[in-house]
Amino acid sequence: MISIHAPLHVAINVSDLSRAEAFYGGVLGLQKVDRSLKFPGIWYQVGEFQLHLIEAADWQTSAQHPKWGRNAHVAFAIADVEAAKSALVEADCPVQTSASGRPALFTQDPDGNIIELTQIV
Repeated sequence: MISIHAPLHVAINVSDLSRAEAFYGGVLGLQKVDRSLKFPGIWYQVGEFQLHLIEAADWQTSAQHPKWGRNAHVAFAIADVEAAKSALVEADCPVQTSASGRPALFTQDPDGNIIELTQIV
């Protein structure tokens, strides 16, 4: 049996790094970290976890379900879902609240990749 200890990172394809950086670093406020790889990308540190954005010029999301949480997505813990919703709306980002009634919402990056923000802190 394989003994997995902890998640390390998730990689997401994006079509335009500068647009993605404006969303992930600007709107979401993630902390960018150095990377030594030669292909186009940006890494962000979130606690002990990393989010890797990899540029793929022809990338198109596969998200198709109208309830965004039923598509592939990355989830982050946040302190205040209402403050997050306000910040996303102010930045003209799409927002869909969780249909479950829990304090969570979903948004999409500029390429349509889905991000879940759940209030648990």
